[in-house]
Amino acid sequence: MQFLSDNAARVHPKVWAAMQAADAPDAPYDGDALSARLDGAMSDLFGRECTVLWAATGTAANCLALAGMVEPHGGVVCHRESHIETDECGAPGFYLHGAKLLLADGAGAKLDAPTVAGVLDGIGSDVHTVQAHALSLTQATEYGRVYRPKELAALSGLARDHGLKLHMDGARFANAVAFLGCDPAQACGDVDALSFGFIKNGGLGAEAIVFFDPALADVARWRRKRAGHLQSKGRFLAAQILAMLEDDLWLANARAANAAAARIAEGAKDRLVHPVEANEVFCRSTAAEREALRAQGFVLYDWGPDEARFVTSWDTRPDHAEALGRAIASL
Repeated sequence: MQFLSDNAARVHPKVWAAMQAADAPDAPYDGDALSARLDGAMSDLFGRECTVLWAATGTAANCLALAGMVEPHGGVVCHRESHIETDECGAPGFYLHGAKLLLADGAGAKLDAPTVAGVLDGIGSDVHTVQAHALSLTQATEYGRVYRPKELAALSGLARDHGLKLHMDGARFANAVAFLGCDPAQACGDVDALSFGFIKNGGLGAEAIVFFDPALADVARWRRKRAGHLQSKGRFLAAQILAMLEDDLWLANARAANAAAARIAEGAKDRLVHPVEANEVFCRSTAAEREALRAQGFVLYDWGPDEARFVTSWDTRPDHAEALGRAIASL
């Protein structure tokens, strides 16, 4: 019973079918017919014109989005526990040619406007100090917390007041939209670029970098090639994204994952470390308790010495989630 990561989930059958259908001669790189459809498909989804580039990994999507926003002598304000800080092996510094991450705190890995303002106010204006060029938010966060539209509006307003570009790491963006029950545009706010995750939500190896500022997309095309991420058979990445967008499969998958997490949360109750708003559940537990769960067949992640992390996915069986909830309750 797999709760280690949504990266461990199966590829959705409709994604496999779309890739099989794409297995026919077409123009190489991103000159194929499927890649050409991405701009229109995402523009329809968000209700505004956008430009879309595919990438094979979330790390590449985040860093290619940020690379056009930040000069090498600049910085990106982000949460101390954001993925770009803790889980990308210094990739932002590599892609951004040495630009710095400027770290801020906040419960549940969420930033708020006053905290970000404090970071910005502490930056000197002279040539000796790294200047903030961008703000990066994660929706949903590393702890499965979701920004509400009002929170996003406050942060984007602050970013604009300080002349910052705005990026959103949306590896679990679908889960955030499913939780909020709102239009996708409301869940990302006034960002310049969104790394729209599909791999964790039923895809195989494709993420969409959605640029709402076309000038950033123009820069990213060159940087994607230079970074070795312009795949020669890009139609297979585009096929995955389009398959997930068709009939809102991306949203249905996220709803299923969120529902499974909610079932676990019902059993965890007082053990919950964070409110369960997406598809991640963090529970207080001892090492012995985690081993007891593993002995019952549950695959999980040790989140430090006193916590366990359980991640659900689109294909998590409801009975497995309910069984885990009961097992946690009985510890």
